[in-house]
Amino acid sequence: MHGILNINKPAGKTSRDVVNIIQRLVRPAKTGHAGTLDPLATGVLVCPVGHGTKLIEYVQRMPKTYEACFLLGRQSDTEDIEGNVQLLDDSPQPSRDQVEAILPNYMGTIDQVPPAFSALKVAGKRAYDLARQGKKVELASREIEVYAIEITAYAYPELRMRIECGSGTYVRSLGRDIARDLGTEAVMSELVRTAIGPFQIADAIEPDDQLSRGTLNAALQPTSLAVAQLPQVTIDQEQIVRLSQGKRIDVAPADATSEVAAMTTTGELVAVLIPGSEGGWRTFRNFANDYL
Repeated sequence: MHGILNINKPAGKTSRDVVNIIQRLVRPAKTGHAGTLDPLATGVLVCPVGHGTKLIEYVQRMPKTYEACFLLGRQSDTEDIEGNVQLLDDSPQPSRDQVEAILPNYMGTIDQVPPAFSALKVAGKRAYDLARQGKKVELASREIEVYAIEITAYAYPELRMRIECGSGTYVRSLGRDIARDLGTEAVMSELVRTAIGPFQIADAIEPDDQLSRGTLNAALQPTSLAVAQLPQVTIDQEQIVRLSQGKRIDVAPADATSEVAAMTTTGELVAVLIPGSEGGWRTFRNFANDYL
């Protein structure tokens, strides 16, 4: 079994819970996921299987789209409703126009301080483990990319937004910072990931009791989707043989400078290629033996 599964993660389950369900059905093939969703969150969880696990980094680079709901005038240690939520006294109630006016500040490349309750490591330990022990957690800000952000509904205290962003963005922290610019605080109450690159929630399958090895196999999407953002080149059988032997090939798109997806004439992924030190292109991820 080799391919990519698009799973609709339900609320209340961790991303690891979902991977464990898939793993039991695909053994001895490996699986994993390409981007954690918190238990509160639902939506697209991309789970590569077999050779697909070698392509996780490419899925992680893809833009992600979220539908999020924030409750203004509240704060919590986790920045969402699963933490210790407290109502603020005399919190301002910004108008929709006021919210709209500051959203451009959160477009493009911006700095973000991740939440204390996150899987990031501090001195070798998970930040959320330290936070649960009551220890002060200070995480450095880092650059994130926000491609689009818009209000989809607003009736105080409930603010709903659609956000398209890059890897490493914490949506609950985005809501936190927007609220602070408005002179208040916010907690995230809902989060749905509706897309990662070409993987859409409308096409996702449910990890329920009806799931079987057969239905999973039918739902497997081609590994080529994981590298949909890379330049592509079509190679012939002779070149496939050369790649299987660890040799370089010379064919690549004229605009390619770093990574190239080498495809069969029928559109299947043979390898990810990178420039060779002595010219030509060599394999970085190699599945050529499957096509001999």
